[in-house]
Amino acid sequence: MSHTAGACAPRLERFWPYLLLLARMEMGPRLRGKLEASDLVQQTLLEAHRSLGQFRGHTDAELIAWLRSLLSRQVMHAVRDFGRAKRDVALERSLDDSLEQSSARLGAWLAADQSSPSEQAQRHERAVRLAAALEQLPEAQRQVLTLRHLEGWSVGDIARELGRSTVAVAGLLHRGLKQLRTLLGEPE
Repeated sequence: MSHTAGACAPRLERFWPYLLLLARMEMGPRLRGKLEASDLVQQTLLEAHRSLGQFRGHTDAELIAWLRSLLSRQVMHAVRDFGRAKRDVALERSLDDSLEQSSARLGAWLAADQSSPSEQAQRHERAVRLAAALEQLPEAQRQVLTLRHLEGWSVGDIARELGRSTVAVAGLLHRGLKQLRTLLGEPE
């Protein structure tokens, strides 16, 4: 697959919601008050446009993995820039592993163990669609769905983190899942 900056720009942009979801999951409280996840994604896609000639993959799965590695570098730079850590190879590996795990949790939410190349491609496409649909939800619904289904938090932990009752969180989860299914065109 040949990659020119002009031809690939719309293709890269379609991964914005997916990268934004991963960035939000990785930022954690240490960066959330200092930096917007969208800034990290913007820098990631800017770097991707600049470095497109270095991408050697041929599939969307390879492109997604490459974009995740670029996002990992952006998160690492943000952590370092805000004085939380000096250059630390262990931290870099930890961020790469963490992003990979976040991506795997997103894939696991979508489908059980699928291994053929066409099934992997479909899973990646569903992950991108899911991220785009999550972006359309109200912030509170998106936040509780992400914490519950992608980060594995309990309803009680989410309630404490957000300063809401467990009933309120359960309601947000219910409404968020219902709206998400509608956005994805899935039956109730």
